[in-house]
Amino acid sequence: MQNIWQAMNIHVDLALEAREIVQGKTGQEIPGVRVDREKFNHATVTIVHIEDPGAEQIMGKPVGTYITIEAPVLRHNDPIAHHEVGEIVARQLSKVLNLADNASVLVVGLGNWHATPDALGPKVVDMTMVTRHIFNYAPQELAPGMRPVSALAPGVLGITGIETAEIIRGVVEKIQPDLVIAIDALASRNVDRIATTIQIADTGVSPGSGVGNQRQGLNKQTLGIPVVAIGVPTVVHAAVIANDTIEEFIEQIKNSPSVYKVFSTLNLDITRTVIEKVLEPFGGHLMVTPKEIDDLIQRTAKVIAGGITRALHPQMPVEQYEYYLQ
Repeated sequence: MQNIWQAMNIHVDLALEAREIVQGKTGQEIPGVRVDREKFNHATVTIVHIEDPGAEQIMGKPVGTYITIEAPVLRHNDPIAHHEVGEIVARQLSKVLNLADNASVLVVGLGNWHATPDALGPKVVDMTMVTRHIFNYAPQELAPGMRPVSALAPGVLGITGIETAEIIRGVVEKIQPDLVIAIDALASRNVDRIATTIQIADTGVSPGSGVGNQRQGLNKQTLGIPVVAIGVPTVVHAAVIANDTIEEFIEQIKNSPSVYKVFSTLNLDITRTVIEKVLEPFGGHLMVTPKEIDDLIQRTAKVIAGGITRALHPQMPVEQYEYYLQ
C-alpha cells in the first residue's frame, strides 16, 4: 500500500498516516520522530513530534507537533460523546496555542462553501464565537477571561479570483492578530478516518494540498505570526480505494492456492496502470466522499468550533457561549 502514494503522486495530509506509510517500509520507528498516545472514552489521541530536519525529509512534513484525535463516535448522532470530543479538542489545542491572556486570534475557515466536502472551514467559522467587535464597540458586554477573536471565510481562488493567502495576509496586516487558526478539509488514505479524525498542527497549512490543488502556504514564514492548523479528512483518493480493494481481494483468496498463485504476481506497475486507466476520464484524480457527508461535516464543524471557543475563552462557562453567538 505504501508505494501507491509515491507511484501516483498522491499527497498525504495526516502526519499519522505519513508515519504509517514510512513504517510500512522499515517496520521501525523513524529517527527524529517521537510519538505519544492517550486514550479517552470516545477518542484516541496520537501526538507525532517531528524533531529534526532529517525526520522532516523522511516524513514529508515540516518540523513540528501534529496532534491527531481519532473519534469514530463523530460518525453517529451522540451529542454527549461529541461534547467530550470537543473538550478533548480544546485541551489538545491549548497545548499548541501558547497565548497570553489578552492575545488576539484570527480564525480562518478555508475551503469552498458551495462544495460540501470542502465546506468544513466556513462551517466552523459560522459556529465559532467571535468577540473582537465587542472589545471595540461594546466592552461593557465582555465576560471575564474573553480574548479578542475574529473570523474569516475567504473562499477559494475559483470564486474570488484572489489567492486565499493574499486575502488572509491583507487581513493580518490590517488587524494584527497574535495568532491565526486555520481550518481546512484534508484527504485521507483510510475511509474510516473520513470526518472522524481531527489533526491539529503548529506548522501551518497549504490550502487545497489534499486534493492536488496546492496554493500558497499559510505559516509563520508567510504571515509573520504563528499559524495553527486544524484539519479533518473529508475525502479519499479513488486510487487508494481501488488499491485497497485489490490488496484485500488477494488476501481473501489465499485459501485458494491455484487462484492465489495467479493474482499474487500482480506488482505495483500493473496495479498503477490499471487504476490510471480506470481514472483516466478524471485525469487520474478522482476524490471520493460518502453520501452522508452533509451530516458528517455539520457534526464535526460543531465539535471543532466548540473546541476552539473553549480553548480561546477557557474561563467562560459553557452555558454563556450562546449569548455571544450570532
